[in-house]
Amino acid sequence: MNWVLSMTYLWLKAGHIIFVIFWMAGLFMLPRYFIYHQEAELGSEESARWLDREAKLLKIILWPSLIAVWVLGLVLAYSTGAFAHGWFHVKLAAVLGLTAYQVWLAGYHAALQRGERRLTGRKLRMLNEVPGIAAALIVIMVVLRPF
Repeated sequence: MNWVLSMTYLWLKAGHIIFVIFWMAGLFMLPRYFIYHQEAELGSEESARWLDREAKLLKIILWPSLIAVWVLGLVLAYSTGAFAHGWFHVKLAAVLGLTAYQVWLAGYHAALQRGERRLTGRKLRMLNEVPGIAAALIVIMVVLRPF
């Protein structure tokens, strides 16, 4: 019985890591798409292509990955008792932050659909660093478990 539980845990963990990779790739790509999109002339065919690419990235990669990361992560946390540890609370806060970041990105995509270009390419490039910083914090928490 213990073998079955340990194998289930390993499959859950593998799935969680796989979907984290997909999610992070999408979080790095979407702001870059926004930069290219904003360089296209408003209302042009190129602008329409970027809108389509952004929508597909959100629909096919980002939203499904986000759901899988949360479901698998919460199951893993529950099964390992992670909720009792301080490092997990920091990790959870970072994942909540990345979730809010994705919701904001989806909102920015909607603004671009309306023809609103609220941020400069420079600001979007700076925002593109958010997932990297969060990922570094999460990895440190999970691997080092400092508290």
